[in-house]
Amino acid sequence: MTLVLKTSEKAIAEAANIMASGGVVAFPTETVYGIGADATKRDAVEKVFAAKKRPHDNPLIVTVSNAEMASRFAKLDWRAEKLIENFWPGSLTMILPLIDQDILPDNVTAGLLTAAFRNPKNDVTRHLITLLNNPIVGPSANLSTKPSPTTAEHVLHDMDGRIDAVIDDGPTEIGVESTIVDLSVKQATILRPGAVTADQVSSVLGEKVIDPTGPISLAANIAPKAPGMKYRHYAPSKAVVIFNQTDLKDLKQQLKKNDAVVALEDSLNQLKLDRRHSWSLGETADSATEELFSALRFFDDQKDIQTIYVESLPSEGIGEAYMNRLEKSAGGQHFGL
Repeated sequence: MTLVLKTSEKAIAEAANIMASGGVVAFPTETVYGIGADATKRDAVEKVFAAKKRPHDNPLIVTVSNAEMASRFAKLDWRAEKLIENFWPGSLTMILPLIDQDILPDNVTAGLLTAAFRNPKNDVTRHLITLLNNPIVGPSANLSTKPSPTTAEHVLHDMDGRIDAVIDDGPTEIGVESTIVDLSVKQATILRPGAVTADQVSSVLGEKVIDPTGPISLAANIAPKAPGMKYRHYAPSKAVVIFNQTDLKDLKQQLKKNDAVVALEDSLNQLKLDRRHSWSLGETADSATEELFSALRFFDDQKDIQTIYVESLPSEGIGEAYMNRLEKSAGGQHFGL
């Protein structure tokens, strides 16, 4: 059984002690829950891979309590310093060149000369890292390929008995993982969209940022620089199909009793569905992003549901992150195609 620690000073101290002893603890952030171990302990990090069933060529995010801790391991150029000033603590992860290849275990970096660093906004986790006095690895606290967890209950669904403890700090705020920007290359490049947009990064840096449209795919023999670039992610066991608002009339005619619909409130009102088989994404892109993984997890657990239809959003602002996760969840399946 995994120990559930309700947020308190005592709970945070207990979690830090578990990590100091080489244990694994799931922790809250403003994006999704992460699964953590001392990033300087190779054997502890190996337990994270085992718990998640994660491929070893998929590098881990290094979660720090502040910029000074990041500077102990990575080279911070003027771009990193500007982004830290504007977005840390917060939902921005930066790929940075390491001071030395051996400064972190190779199972953290996947043998690369770079690593991904993030300083989360969540006070509980920053305090946890401060008590440990070492960075922690921080992939999402779910089995690999599955939707990321936005509550401690989601964590326990996948990880009960697989990790030592989880700190329960309630639901996360944003609902999808952080933006990842690669600063190890000449022109800053977005590797994963999130709440911090490419336009925001570009504005702070005063130069254009490369922002590839759609998921980045890699050949089988290429090591990814960041999570989410190579392997299937965010996918429930049930089929996921993306639909547009213009599909509502046709979708309503084709829905079966074992289908579920995840959509904006206005679309659900137009469909007039049995609410037992529907999940409201609210009325905005922000609320939709916050609800997406919870909806996918809920219907994935319903035995009578076979297909989950999910509404698309414009790929702008936080909508880009929403669509990135949804496209991966659906494996490219679109209604009517």
